[in-house]
Amino acid sequence: MVVGLEQYLAVSAMLLVIGIFGIFMNRKNVIVILMSIELILLAVNLNFVAFSAALDDLVGQVFVMFVLTVAAAEAAIGLAIVVIYFRNRGSIEVEDVTMMKG
Repeated sequence: MVVGLEQYLAVSAMLLVIGIFGIFMNRKNVIVILMSIELILLAVNLNFVAFSAALDDLVGQVFVMFVLTVAAAEAAIGLAIVVIYFRNRGSIEVEDVTMMKG
């Protein structure tokens, strides 16, 4: 049984749709939004790797390393901001964050 490019693209499309639904359906929790962004980035990485393997080119895998670096930095900085905000306010709801305009 050989897994083809179509199967990788189908899994990637499912991850992308789940990530988009996670952002639009749950706008109350910042952690869920951050996890949904990570799912979208994972779908992009899967596309890069699938096309890189199908075309016998390493450029897609190099881009994956850059995207993973950006995703790790985004997760670390986002989580740090959420932890500091939770210490100050006591909740991490998105509606409370919009009150911090200044």
